[in-house]
Amino acid sequence: MTVLRHPRSWSCQWLPIVILLLGIDHGPGVQGVTHYKAGDPVVLYVNKVGPYHNPQETYHYYQLPVCCPEKIRHKSLSLGEVLDGDRMAESLYKIRFRENVEKRVLCHMQLSSAQVEQLRQAIEELYYFEFVVDDLPIRGFVGYMEESGFLPHSHKIGLWTHLDFHLEFHGDRIIFANVSVRDVKPHSLDGLRSDELLGLTHTYSVRWSETSVEHRNDRRRGDDGGFFPRTLEIHWLSIINSMVLVFLLVGFVAVILMRVLRNDLARYNLDEETSSGGSGDDFDQGDNGWKIIHTDVFRFPPYRGLLCAVLGVGSQFLALGTGIIVMALLGMFNVHRHGAINSAAILLYALTCCISGYVSSHFYRQIGGERWVWNIILTTSLFSVPFFLTWSVVNSVHWANGSTQALPATTILLLLTVWLLVGFPLTVIGGIFGKNNANPFDAPCRTKNIAREIPPQPWYKSTVIHMTVGGFLPFSAISVELYYIFATVWGREQYTLYGILFFVFAILLSVGACISIALTYFQLSGEDYRWWWRSVLSVGSTGLFIFLYSVFYYARRSNMSGAVQTVEFFGYSLLTGYVFFLMLGTISFFSSLKFIRYIYVNLKMD
Repeated sequence: MTVLRHPRSWSCQWLPIVILLLGIDHGPGVQGVTHYKAGDPVVLYVNKVGPYHNPQETYHYYQLPVCCPEKIRHKSLSLGEVLDGDRMAESLYKIRFRENVEKRVLCHMQLSSAQVEQLRQAIEELYYFEFVVDDLPIRGFVGYMEESGFLPHSHKIGLWTHLDFHLEFHGDRIIFANVSVRDVKPHSLDGLRSDELLGLTHTYSVRWSETSVEHRNDRRRGDDGGFFPRTLEIHWLSIINSMVLVFLLVGFVAVILMRVLRNDLARYNLDEETSSGGSGDDFDQGDNGWKIIHTDVFRFPPYRGLLCAVLGVGSQFLALGTGIIVMALLGMFNVHRHGAINSAAILLYALTCCISGYVSSHFYRQIGGERWVWNIILTTSLFSVPFFLTWSVVNSVHWANGSTQALPATTILLLLTVWLLVGFPLTVIGGIFGKNNANPFDAPCRTKNIAREIPPQPWYKSTVIHMTVGGFLPFSAISVELYYIFATVWGREQYTLYGILFFVFAILLSVGACISIALTYFQLSGEDYRWWWRSVLSVGSTGLFIFLYSVFYYARRSNMSGAVQTVEFFGYSLLTGYVFFLMLGTISFFSSLKFIRYIYVNLKMD
């Protein structure tokens, strides 16, 4: 789209950093309700505009040629509101509590052909606007477009120059706010010559009515009066699909795999007893399967520092994801706004950095790592560096297009300060505790100095096949639920089924653990002891399937378009797949490690 003109200079006042660290955030519809007396002024803030099908592409309302005060005064915004792209400013609308207004003139305007073309382009891209009254968001379309006929073809574009505001109150509080153009005729923007000015008169009406509803949350139609889709209902297909898959996989591991293991242990231990009189040099003769590699299965892998960093950051995101879902279950987020969740994610990420430092440094010291300082630096950079690079590209695109999603410099400095003063120090502190509390690696088998030669493996035991199977099965367990999550984050749906989300999240981790154990057993049965990285990659590849699904969703399930929305979607989708790789790779590794220790502890050896 054409780059919109920037509004006049403005500044936001920020909440103190202490409020950020406490995780306090307010979005429209969440703050405390204001009490009014009859005749008291009610401030209406204009907020943002943007294409209906591009949720993350938003611009300041005053970037359009609309009625604008001489001096723009902006409202103080919280961190969550800024992250959500809000830029509230006072408007010319004069509204008083319980006082009706009939077609009051807002302003008179003379638009040039360039300004008319700007409005035409916005209407063709289905621009909607968002106002805020007493922390209640109200939304409507900027104009009207009609396509009719093939021969002859007609293309009509009109601008809404009159808005009807409907507000409901209970006692001295505003309960509901909405805007309508139902009985209004749009002003045509067609047939204007290039040297002709278009005269417009913007008007508005205000209608108050009393309601018996005492609280805003009691309204079933939602804050926006149905402008966006209703809240998602329970989708039983996703739940049944996930439950069937997890029961099949758990049954496979618990019944078939354990039965095979029991036979293996009985056979190996019987062979050991019959050959106990022989020499130790003949221990491996005539043997095969996972027993023969008992002297190599705990041989430490290459790139152990990177492996430990992956496990540390993966553990951090497991805690972060669980914390976000639990907070949502406790009702700490407004379901109609995403700002509070963004603030909570930033807070929890900073606080859980101690987990990544502890897990990474603890395991690194256990497997004989010496450069623990380098390990801490690698751990703290494993996610923050890719995130910073992705955000830099996305934010630059937003800034170049004048979008309100581009973070102001003060917000960037605030987030950087939080990471430098909270996130990074906690990573170091966690690393020190992990290093000092680390015991020697608990391996039930001694490792020989010379590695055993690995026999040629069939194609179905290759890394690519393991990644395909190990990534597809966990993805299939969440594929249906994933659509609703994408429709919430990248669409206009409203997700409130946090209990179901927690259940599906637990299923995803369970399926990943079961698949990891099964694939590790098959790998060891082929006398291949290089399971360390393979276990991470096999189930961690679910992140790749999630990214591929995001491509499918963009092309087939959404109406998103334009450079701004496309760059943000694919940038953060790639980052999301990377996070799932870290999380599920960590679950997979520790499940395989626990399984391998179990089978070799129960194996009788000299």
